[in-house]
Amino acid sequence: MAVDAHALSAATWVSLGGQRDDAAAIDFTSVGKLPAIYPVTDIASAVIATAALAVGELMRDLDGKFPAVSVDRRLASFWFGTSIRPIAWKLPPLWDPIAGDYRTSDGWIRLHTNASHHRAAAERVLGRHPGKAEMARSVEHWRKHDLEAAIVETGGCAAEMRSVAEWADHPQGRAVSNEPLVHLKGGNRTPRGDWTAAASLPLAGIRVLDLTRVLAGPVATRFLAGYGAEVLRIDPPDWNEPAIAAEVTLGKRCARLDLKSQPGRAIFEALLSEADVLLHGYRSDALGRLGYDAAARRSIAPGLIDVALCAYGWSGPWATRRGFDSLVQMSAGIADAGMRQTKAERPLPLPVQALDHATGYLAAATAIRGITERARHAGGMEARLSLARTAKLLVDQGVDEPASPLADESERDLAPTTEKTGWGDARRLIPPVAIVGAPMAWTRPATDLGSSPPSWAD
Repeated sequence: MAVDAHALSAATWVSLGGQRDDAAAIDFTSVGKLPAIYPVTDIASAVIATAALAVGELMRDLDGKFPAVSVDRRLASFWFGTSIRPIAWKLPPLWDPIAGDYRTSDGWIRLHTNASHHRAAAERVLGRHPGKAEMARSVEHWRKHDLEAAIVETGGCAAEMRSVAEWADHPQGRAVSNEPLVHLKGGNRTPRGDWTAAASLPLAGIRVLDLTRVLAGPVATRFLAGYGAEVLRIDPPDWNEPAIAAEVTLGKRCARLDLKSQPGRAIFEALLSEADVLLHGYRSDALGRLGYDAAARRSIAPGLIDVALCAYGWSGPWATRRGFDSLVQMSAGIADAGMRQTKAERPLPLPVQALDHATGYLAAATAIRGITERARHAGGMEARLSLARTAKLLVDQGVDEPASPLADESERDLAPTTEKTGWGDARRLIPPVAIVGAPMAWTRPATDLGSSPPSWAD
C-alpha cells in the first residue's frame, strides 16, 4: 500500500487540533525508503513534519506568517536510527548480552534486560547464564505465554510474539484500538505569566522538565531543545543509559534527584512550579504512587502543559505494564508480520525503533501545540500518548510496497561543526527538518546523565 506522507502528516496534525490547510506548507524531499515491512520512512517523515507544523503554527502566532517547512525523508529515516557519529571513540553496545529473541516450546519471546534490575528479574525465573546460548536452553522448555507472565510478575520485561490478528483480539490490543492517537484534555485556565519569543527562536524562554527515559520522551525533548526550549532532564540517582545518552541528551542539562527523599521532593516541586512543560515517561501509576498524580501536578504548577508517555496504552489490563519499543513490536504483531512476509526463520522487527521515535515527535508536537494554546487562552493542557497506539498508526498504513533503498550516508549529511560531547568530539547529522526563519540548532552538546545541578539555568 502506498502511503501519502502529506496526507498522513495532515491527519496527525488535525488530530492534535491543528488546521488541515497548514500542511500545505510542507515540502518532502529525497527518495527511497528504509527496508521494512511497514512504511517506516513515510511515518518518520510525517511525524517529524507534524512537529514542524506545530513550530510553524507558533511562529505564525508570533509574527503573523506560517513559514515554509521542508522535511528530508532520507535524513528523517537516519534520525530514526542514530544521529551522532563519534570521532576517535565508540558508543557502548546498545543491548545487554542476554537481551534478544528466544525460541520457546510454542513460539518466540523477547527478553529485555538492558537495565540491571530487569535482567535480575529474568534471571530469577530462568537462572543466571553467561550468554545467549545458555539462556536459550532454559527458555526452550517454556511456553511463551507462561514465560512472559512469569517474568512480568517478577518485575521484568518480556513479550511473546503475537500476530497482528492475535493482538487485535487481545484485551490490551482491543483497549488500545479504542484510544485516540493523542488523548488531549484542557488543564487549569491559570495564566503562567508573560511569555514572548522571537519567531527565529520560537521556544526561547520555555522551561521543559524532562522525566523521561529510553527513548520516546528524550527524542521529544531533544526536538524542543532544538528550537530554543530550556530542557532540564531529571533522573534517579542510580539510572544510566550509556548506550544512548550521547544520542538523546543533545541540547539539555541533566541532573539527578531522589523523589523518594524529602530534600529531593522539595527540589522537584520547586522545579515543577516554574516549568512550562512536563514530559514524563514512567509507568502510568508511578508518579501517583510518589504523590504526584495529575491533580497534584496541576496544584503545584497551574497552567502546566503535562505530556505523558507509556508503552502499552492508558486503558486495559496492561495500562501499567513495563515496556519498550522492541517489546511492543513483538506484542503488536510487527515482528511476526516481518517474519511471515519475508519467510524469515525468526522474528523480524523494524530496522529502527520507530515506535519510540514516532511517539517522541508526536509528543513534541503536542507540547508545542499546548504552548500555542496556552498563549492564546491562558490555560494548561494534559496529553497522553503510547507506543502501542503509535504501533496501530503504523500497522494501519498496511504492508509497504517495495521501493528503492535510501542513498548511503555521506559527508554532506553531517553538520560542518564538531560537537564537544561529554565523551569526546563527534559529528551530528544535519537536522531532518528545515523551517524558513527558524533553523534547528542546539546550544548545548550531548552530556552525561547527572552532569548538572537540579536547577534552572538562569
